[in-house]
Amino acid sequence: MSGGTDQQGKVSGLSGFEETIKDFWASRPRRPARGRKVAGVAAAIGNRYGIDPVIVRVAFVAAGVFGGIGLVLYVLGWLFFAGEGDEVSAFESLIGRGRSSVSRGFAIVLIIAFFPLASWAFSSSWGWFDGGGIIGLALLVTALYLLHRSRGQDNRPVAPVEETMTYPTSTSGPAVTDPLGAAPLAWDLPDPQSAYSPPPEPPRPRRRRRERSKVGVATFGAALLVAGGGAAGAALGVDWFSVQHIVGLVLGTLGIGLVTGAFVRGGRGLIALAVPLSIAGVVLTSVPVTEYRGGFGDVDASPATAAEVLPVYEHTAGDMRLDLTRLPAGTPVTTTVRAGAGRTTVVVPETADVRYTCEIDAGNVDCLGGRSDGINRGPVRGEDLGTDGRGGPQIDLNVSQGAGDIEVRRG
Repeated sequence: MSGGTDQQGKVSGLSGFEETIKDFWASRPRRPARGRKVAGVAAAIGNRYGIDPVIVRVAFVAAGVFGGIGLVLYVLGWLFFAGEGDEVSAFESLIGRGRSSVSRGFAIVLIIAFFPLASWAFSSSWGWFDGGGIIGLALLVTALYLLHRSRGQDNRPVAPVEETMTYPTSTSGPAVTDPLGAAPLAWDLPDPQSAYSPPPEPPRPRRRRRERSKVGVATFGAALLVAGGGAAGAALGVDWFSVQHIVGLVLGTLGIGLVTGAFVRGGRGLIALAVPLSIAGVVLTSVPVTEYRGGFGDVDASPATAAEVLPVYEHTAGDMRLDLTRLPAGTPVTTTVRAGAGRTTVVVPETADVRYTCEIDAGNVDCLGGRSDGINRGPVRGEDLGTDGRGGPQIDLNVSQGAGDIEVRRG
């Protein structure tokens, strides 16, 4: 085997990059039949290098969210990692090198799916940073290379051996008889021995208490420093330090900690922080909440005159209520309401003539009977003359929101 092995199957002589790559290919992980979630790629890597498969799964998810490369690498593992009971991988079976539990039709589907996924991952339309797919690929490949360099001698997979059936053979000849011709009762046989009793099991060694790793604490502290630095940059007016970018930096810090913890067997608690941050990152990337300014919390405005009506009411996140029922008749009013996330409610007089435009990126809209729900459904426009027909107070209203609910009603 490339790289050389000793009698215990340990890797020796991996002196360079080429030897490491050759030995990785020769002893690459095998997808287990048990413990898998989808195809067993993460479980295969975890079992091969003695790390928790949950950490590998989090790394794939983080790479998928960060730059889209996680799904691409998972498909490659599905194609090139053989199953535990298979002779070869799905791709090798496709070119006729042996048997695989993955059908040839499904292997072709995986190959076809690989190309658009790779194109999507390496484009700049996904993730927090341009080139996020390349960064994620470099991090995961480097981590796998270092894992094989340090733990490639452990848990080396063994290819399945073909079972052969043997059949008993019969020999012809005379029956065997006692050459002494003695009667069976005259045989001098040794006394029967007592039944065999196995020796008592030795006492199990006391399980050594696992020392608490310092990787998790150090990584958590570094993540707090990164988040604090990003918040300080945002407070100083640096436009690059948006919420999406800060979350991406913190996730990158946690990812480095998880990879480091995979080598020293620690830092598993970072998963509890990385998973919700990944979800928050997906939401912030999909919904432009941070394009809206104005702060957080609830806002309740009730202007009594047209002069008190602001041209723009803007809010980042929270509930906003704008009550226009106290406005006197005779003065036209135009205002815009912009909110990031939450519930926005605008109440207009019963007799007002209202022209409205309501638009939301993700959520529900109910503007004086005009309704829409879903994601990016387009604006809802219309005019409502109230209970008395044309002739009441004139209100021109524009409401836009990132996510949540918009309601315009009379009161």
